[in-house]
Amino acid sequence: QVQLVESGGGLVQPGGSLRLSCAASGFTLDYYRIGWFRQAPGKEREGVSCISSSDGSTYYADSVKGRFTISRDNAKNTVYLQMNSLKPEDTAVYYCAATPTGWGLDKYEYDYWGQGTQVTVSS
Repeated sequence: QVQLVESGGGLVQPGGSLRLSCAASGFTLDYYRIGWFRQAPGKEREGVSCISSSDGSTYYADSVKGRFTISRDNAKNTVYLQMNSLKPEDTAVYYCAATPTGWGLDKYEYDYWGQGTQVTVSS
């Protein structure tokens, strides 16, 4: 059974950091493009970052560039999203997703999704 499970969310003050994890079971992440998405209340789900299956290339949305870092540990079958200098506008449910093909942050291209983890940035 293919499954993605996010963890690491929580409440953090502005300027703080969190590291999200996306653990896969039932398949090997090595062969999949992994994306992180987020959805704030009343807003569309938007792409945050993705990492390729082949050469580890990464991509970031302009809103998080320079603050977030995506990485993968194939031995642990896990992808991470390190989030620094967090802002209140980063508050959302964060999802990881996987697809074996293509490139980018088009959410319709992703086949498998986790259940999400809440990130709240507030003082």
